[in-house]
Amino acid sequence: MLGSRADRNSDNVLANFQYYYYEPALSAAAIFTVLFGLSTLLHCFQMIRTKTWFMVPFLIGGLFETIGYIGRILSAQQNPGPYTLGPFIIQSVLLLVAPALFAASIYMELGRIVLMCDGDRALFVRRTWLTKIFVGGDILSFLMQSAGAGLLSSGTSSSINMGSNIVVGGLVVQVLFFGLFVITAALFHVRNRRNPTEKSRGTPWKKHLIGLYIVSILIFMRSIVRVVEYAEGYAGYIVEHEVFLYIFDAVVMWLAMITMNWIHPSEVAALLRSGTEQRAFTNAWKLEKVGQRSVV
Repeated sequence: MLGSRADRNSDNVLANFQYYYYEPALSAAAIFTVLFGLSTLLHCFQMIRTKTWFMVPFLIGGLFETIGYIGRILSAQQNPGPYTLGPFIIQSVLLLVAPALFAASIYMELGRIVLMCDGDRALFVRRTWLTKIFVGGDILSFLMQSAGAGLLSSGTSSSINMGSNIVVGGLVVQVLFFGLFVITAALFHVRNRRNPTEKSRGTPWKKHLIGLYIVSILIFMRSIVRVVEYAEGYAGYIVEHEVFLYIFDAVVMWLAMITMNWIHPSEVAALLRSGTEQRAFTNAWKLEKVGQRSVV
């Protein structure tokens, strides 16, 4: 987020903006560049090896996280004070919007879990509409955050204020849809556990729902902190302390990525394919043949 304590009412304020209220930590940025990079590479391998193409948005989100922390490395290597706009914008925008891409894939996975279980009756909305509603909300959130981030780099105080408000709106949309998503998944979970369908017996639907819960809670928590950050304004407490970025963004988003590495959706995708048994990752590195009769 952009910050300034000087000349906020001028027509062009970027020259007066204090991009960081601290010296960016090179070591922390480097560590998370490596961590996100490794997880993203594993996601790429898992996705291509098992043809789990609905994980493409998640993979792109991982790339955004990796490149975002490279941007912070570039900023950290510059002298304090005369930071350049390019690396700052790279890290600011990409780290802001990456979780919306994670969300798109987990929304699509829930629809496939329901289909795997033939569990439409356990939903309060038709499965055919389920993915459309949540992905539609996610696209809206992504576009709002991207547009707001673009305005933040425009150079005028009015555009920057408007950009902050749009970003907050996009994050609020993300939080609302995540809340509804968790309620929908939990309702399906409870109903299908009480009255399981024939197809759900012997399939790992509970394991994959737990994975979705973990990732959803992590992104939800991160989004709440981001809402507070942007609502506080240019010189809020969160934006002035780098530790919040690493605790409530870097750590939680990396945990979300490795959760999906470990509980990989390829198992769900494989069980939905007709014909011969398919291969899927039953954990982060174990590739096994799975089928409706063999998966427990």
